[in-house]
Amino acid sequence: MTRGNRKALTVRIRLHGTPAETAAALAALAHVLDIHRMSRPYLDRPPSTHHRIYLHATPREEPRP
Repeated sequence: MTRGNRKALTVRIRLHGTPAETAAALAALAHVLDIHRMSRPYLDRPPSTHHRIYLHATPREEPRP
């Protein structure tokens, strides 16, 4: 994959949940995606205990044989 193609594969992801849920989701995504940018947590309005985190990521390249 060339550098120009990687830009086209960038995905934007919004994680939404409790801090524990978003941390678990982020750890799982890090196994299959290269995370380039991650926002700070944005809290939902009270009384919610959820927050949002925004990611910019690309699929990891497969190791070549």
